[in-house]
Amino acid sequence: MSNFTMHLEQLKRSFAIAKKNMRIYYSKGMVVILGLMMPFFLFLAFSIGKNMQIATLIPGLLGMTVFFTATSVGPAIVPWETRAKTLERLVSAPIAVWALFMGDVLSSFIYGIAISVVPLVIGLIVGVSLVHPLVLGFSMILGAFCFASFSILLSVYPPTDIPATVMMLSSLVKFPLVFISGVFIPIEEMPPLGRTIASFSPLTYFTDLAKYSMQGTSYYPVAWDLTILLTFTILFLAAAIKLHERSLPKRL
Repeated sequence: MSNFTMHLEQLKRSFAIAKKNMRIYYSKGMVVILGLMMPFFLFLAFSIGKNMQIATLIPGLLGMTVFFTATSVGPAIVPWETRAKTLERLVSAPIAVWALFMGDVLSSFIYGIAISVVPLVIGLIVGVSLVHPLVLGFSMILGAFCFASFSILLSVYPPTDIPATVMMLSSLVKFPLVFISGVFIPIEEMPPLGRTIASFSPLTYFTDLAKYSMQGTSYYPVAWDLTILLTFTILFLAAAIKLHERSLPKRL
């Protein structure tokens, strides 16, 4: 069997893992709260009482939705699997470690894409126009996959079987990223230090792409946004798989 065929077979098993995750974890309470309710209430807290056009608000809402939904499932899957002792069964199955965690990434990715359609539809209903729909579609796919890979990275440490612990620690990382990423304050209005800090967040580049797709303007060049977002995706995915391979024996 060639290497390509072997990797293709492993990828099929990743989709089987993703299907299992979607069936079990999408309805979990903490996933619903962090993935659906949190961006909605943050958006309300930011927008109420401010005289801002809806076209200005929707890119930020879309960025928060994609980010929170794509990162809401991933951090909790491994601890849940560890507690239920199903992780041992998965590791003993004929599936590579990278394919196992790729399944977790895919389930988070699908969840992020599915839910992020909601604010997009709302924006279209209230009159927001899509200046560059193809850029937005590609950005949503790339952004959701980037954030899904990031969510799996968040579940590496500590190697615990308590989902609440991992979710709390991941929230300590995710919330600061939202506030420094141009979601609430446009990047061009930030002080120089703020713009420098924002450049280290992948959400910054997705929000910039969403703004470009709906308003026709962006702070960074579009090619730069896409390149950096793709770079973050590769780094997050490679680091998550490598670190999980090292920490996996501690969970068994």
